Formats: sequence, C-alpha cells, structure tokens
Amino acid sequence: MNHGSAARDGTGPEHAEPAARPGLRGLWRALAGLAVAAAALSPGCTCGPSSPPPPRKEVARGVTLSVFARGLDEPVALAFAPGDASERLFVVEKRGRVRVLAGGRAVDPPFLDLSALVSTGEEQGLLGLAFHPRYAENGRFFVNYTDREGDTRVVEYRVAAGAPDRADPATARELLHIAQPYDNHNGGHLAFGPDGRLYVGTGDGGKRDDPHGHGQDRRSLLGKMLALDVSGQGPERPAPDVVQIGLRNPWRYSFDRRTGDLYIADVGQDRYEEVHVVPVDRLAGHNLGWNVVEGDGHCLHDVPCGLEGLTPPVIEYPHAHGCSITGGFVYRGAELPELDGLYFYADYCTALLRSFRWQDGRATEPTDWKPILDPDGDLSRPTSFGEDARGELYLVSQDGVIYRFSRRR
Repeated sequence: MNHGSAARDGTGPEHAEPAARPGLRGLWRALAGLAVAAAALSPGCTCGPSSPPPPRKEVARGVTLSVFARGLDEPVALAFAPGDASERLFVVEKRGRVRVLAGGRAVDPPFLDLSALVSTGEEQGLLGLAFHPRYAENGRFFVNYTDREGDTRVVEYRVAAGAPDRADPATARELLHIAQPYDNHNGGHLAFGPDGRLYVGTGDGGKRDDPHGHGQDRRSLLGKMLALDVSGQGPERPAPDVVQIGLRNPWRYSFDRRTGDLYIADVGQDRYEEVHVVPVDRLAGHNLGWNVVEGDGHCLHDVPCGLEGLTPPVIEYPHAHGCSITGGFVYRGAELPELDGLYFYADYCTALLRSFRWQDGRATEPTDWKPILDPDGDLSRPTSFGEDARGELYLVSQDGVIYRFSRRR
C-alpha cells in the first residue's frame, strides 16, 4: 500500500505502485536513484532542492536502526497503551489483526482479529489504532478500517475483563462511518490530541485531482482532519468536528508529546510530498490547500490559483526523491538525547529517511539519515513510525520488520 501516490490514482492494475511488487522493488530503487541524479545534473530542473545533508558526525556515530521484531504480516501501525505497567507495544497488520509484541515476536492469539470485517485492497485494510489516554483505567481503544464495502469505520473496543492480551469483540461501538467513493485515499490514522479528543485524518476519497472537490468542501467529511469527543460512552455517536480542511491523504500524523504541536504528512499527487506543522495554540481553522495546490504553493496542473487563506507546508520534497510520504514523530525519548526535538519521516517508494526541527515557526536542520541508518538499502516500504511509552522511536516496514532507533554499541 503506497497511500495514494500518483501511481495509484488510476483504476486498473497497470497503475499499481512498483514498490508494492516485491519483484520490482530493486528496479524502482534504481530508477528513483537515476531520477535524483538527473535532477541534480539538469540546469533546467524544477523538481525542487537536492537531498538535505547527512547528520553531523558526532551525532551520526551514536545512532543506529536495530531490528526489534520480524515475521509480521504487512504491519502498518504501531502503538502503546498509556499507563500499561508492562509497556507493551501493539502492532496493526493490514489484513485485520492487532497483535501484542513480546520479545520481538507477535503473541498469539491476536489481541483483536477483524479479518472478517476488513477489505484488503491496495490502500485498504485495518489502518489505524489509538488507545484512550486513560486506558489503564477504562480499557478503551479505537481502530480505523475500511469495511467489506470499502467504507471507513472508526470503532471503539474494550479490553477483555481479566485478559489483558485480548480485546472483547462484543464491546464494539461504532463512532464514525464515512462512505468512500473509491478504493484509495482512505487516510486511516488515529491519534489523541492534547485536548483529549480523537483525531481522525481522512483522505479525499480517491481518484486523481479530487474530482468531487471533497478537500475544499466544508460539508464533506473527506479530505479533512476531524476531531471526536469520545468522553461519552452512550449509544449516541459523537458529532465529528471539522478541524482542518484541504488534505489529500494524510498518511500518519502525530502530536509532539512535549509541545502538543500537530505534524501532518500528506501524500502528494504528481510532484510533491509535504509535511504541515499546526501549532497547538491554533489547531483549528487551517486550509491545507488540496486540491487547489500541491506542496508549497504549486497550483494544481500549473493552472493559476489563489493562495490566500491557505496554510502552506513547512517542508516539501519532489517526486525525484520519492512518491508517497510516511509521517513520523518528534523524538522525545531518553536513550538518544541528541535527537531530541527532531521530527522524522520516510517515503514508502524510495525508503528515504529524513528529519527536521520545528523552531521559531519554521523547519530547520533538514537532515538525510538514509546513508547513516540504512547504508545497505535494506529498508523498504516504510508504512509507519511508532513510539513507546518512554518516547523511544520505531519504524515499521510492510515487509514484516519493525526497527528501533537505538544507541550504537
């Protein structure tokens, strides 16, 4: 699943992303590398800046990516349960299972198995998981998946009484149902904000150019960042609050656990991938631009457009570098203090691995970690980042491997 790059905007199998086909992965990497080289050599290139510099040597020498877990079935998300005494990690597998990780292995039976309810197309599946901030008290958690009809469902569950490694399927309570016009651009992530609400990022519904105009239509729930007040526990569904508009396909967003600022990675169409930073003191009211612009003020198809009222991204990168961004987290762990305050992100197609620091209202210290953390090119198809209860950072590959940002020994 490549989260809605230009290669997945068609309808036939010929549009499938090459990186999603194991036999073509090496070819895609080679072609991407040639594209970057050509961009650097061409004096008339308009594909954006070159790759950022690597980290300083004194920082690079102490950091590595270590294998944390293997053998998973298309993992697409990783989460922890707040207040959990054992500090377990929970991994989401695209085909519909949530599994507990112990000793680098997934525990059987699964924590939750929704395989019978989930559609499994290229960009479909069980896509998101978030635990209630008071999970240790109430046992509540939330999942985001596409059902057998391809529609988005956000559903609450509870842990089984007396069985901390099992959810109780009978506790299912649907909070949100959104009809999806196509099978791509489903969004799928979930995260609790500093205001205690559950944030649901939705894609524009699919196809090229957002043909139905969902991104800019304030009446539509597609192409939006929504917030749900889940404090109530009755049968009524919480009314979704439209917090931001103008998203194409937000593939992973996170709140900085220290500042509360919101980082949103939004997948581009033909030319640019982008990251927005929304300050905690004004989370609501932003128009992030799609389908008026792509990236930082690039009018769609170069047709003249108005930029007034749009909130631009803080970074972009061209499709010479990658084609489907995977957003991450701001590092706030203790093991690698030299990374404190850096926001990490990756790309599903080329497995680039970069960071920047949000400081004084702008992105600073852009850094390319690929040569340091993945010198042999082993990393492929990064679908998500994750953090544990202590703020340590992880990277999830759809190939079945989870990596941990660790101290080099």
